[in-house]
Amino acid sequence: MALKVLFALDAAKIQWYHFKAIIIAGMGLFTDAYDLFCIPPIVKLIGRLYYDHDPGKCSVSEVKKHETTPTAVVSTLVSIALLGTAVGQLTFGRLGDRRGRRSVYGLSLGMMVLGSIASGFSICKTRSCVLVSLGFFRLLLGVGIGGDYPLSATIMAEFANKKTRGAFIAAVFSMQGFGILASSVVTMVVCKIFEISSNAWKGETPEEADIAWRLILMMGAIPAAVTYYWRMMMPETARYTALVEHNVLQAAKDMEKVLDIPMSQIAEDSPYVQPDLPAPHPSYPLLSTRFLRRHGLDLFSCSASWFLVDIVFYSSNLLQSQIYHRFVKDNDHLNGYQLAFKIARFQAILAICSTIPGYWVTVYFIDRIGRVKIQMLGFLVMAMVYFAIGIPYKYHWSDNIDVGFLALYALSFFFSNFGPNTTTFIVPAESFPARFRSTCHGIAGAVGKIGALIGTVGFLWASMNEKESGKPNPVRMTVALVILGVVCLVGSVVTFFFTRETMGRSLEDNETNEDEFLYQS
Repeated sequence: MALKVLFALDAAKIQWYHFKAIIIAGMGLFTDAYDLFCIPPIVKLIGRLYYDHDPGKCSVSEVKKHETTPTAVVSTLVSIALLGTAVGQLTFGRLGDRRGRRSVYGLSLGMMVLGSIASGFSICKTRSCVLVSLGFFRLLLGVGIGGDYPLSATIMAEFANKKTRGAFIAAVFSMQGFGILASSVVTMVVCKIFEISSNAWKGETPEEADIAWRLILMMGAIPAAVTYYWRMMMPETARYTALVEHNVLQAAKDMEKVLDIPMSQIAEDSPYVQPDLPAPHPSYPLLSTRFLRRHGLDLFSCSASWFLVDIVFYSSNLLQSQIYHRFVKDNDHLNGYQLAFKIARFQAILAICSTIPGYWVTVYFIDRIGRVKIQMLGFLVMAMVYFAIGIPYKYHWSDNIDVGFLALYALSFFFSNFGPNTTTFIVPAESFPARFRSTCHGIAGAVGKIGALIGTVGFLWASMNEKESGKPNPVRMTVALVILGVVCLVGSVVTFFFTRETMGRSLEDNETNEDEFLYQS
């Protein structure tokens, strides 16, 4: 016999609390995207400030040719945040199963707020000191962001009904799209205000720009800080309380507070814990032989898919720097504000035309056609796009990045989000028992971030400029882009053979495979 409170959750109608939970849970993903996509324009400002000249030692007007922040530095700043994210996913994922989702949810958000603010206060005024301190605070920010991944996905999955669960989790993840757009808008507004208020000569980047990039970073903390109170007011999920803490009565009381369900429909006939609930301590530990026999294939498919898509996704983000080089000319007539403004504007256009639609098309279709089909479609289309870009790159795209290239590039982002970038966030939250759910989501996400690191370093190798032309080596770029296409094909194979469809399944179906679980959904 299934518990009434869990049955009621699966059958619950869509209510205001579900939408409130989407906003509260989505702010961590919002901050993640804001942080990642504000870096490209910020590093342009840093390049003008700390590579053109050393503030306080010479005048910017004396600089005849502008220098830029080296690609290695940009990649390092991204990689440090990714490393912190992986640590946060593993740490907070495990804590979410051991101490409860709610008890550590506020801590991860607090670390994000602290990391964002501290990044803006990166100490010193010399280049090396600024970059080292910025890297350290981005590591802290990454840990907070990483912790938010497994907790937000698990909480939303455990609050949702089984009919629209995929759409709710996808809506949480889609907050990344608004984070990208917000980072671009904030950057444009801040740069325009500073530019108007300064009396800089043509091409001159005044030292006040050192305040501008710090302000952009710190403003990313505002949405997360605003939702902190509501996070702390959220009750523990009924599934964790009932299935892990074994307090069925408390689970019913918590659900009565947040969902429009009378206590008479969710309270058990007996006030005592049901005898068919699992034992307080599982008969086998995480990653034991019995665990791997029951859940190893799901953990492999979730981790491998996330690993593969992150190689491609983060390489694609870094590929933007090559597009900026062609469409946003870094010439001596633009000051740092103007250059950062144009890059942010380009990112905003891409987000509106490609990234955000991809997220919300997934929200609409995820519970109609399923996770597996969307993930396979995304991988296959992305593979075709990278082959279309990569194979003729040496002979056509290397000297002629045009509207066709941009259209293909935007298409890859659309099918990444209407595809594996979103589904790899959803499926781990639906594939494991309650006592392992957050941990396994964190493991899969951390493996994904290893893929992101590989993609970041790999693209650094591919995009190294030739001294003569100042452009990336076309042979290296061709090899890198074709490899990304192959990675996408491997992702589609992994999805087809190993990924289990979770659409329409109750989360309690994961429990029925356990020896200790005798009840059926």
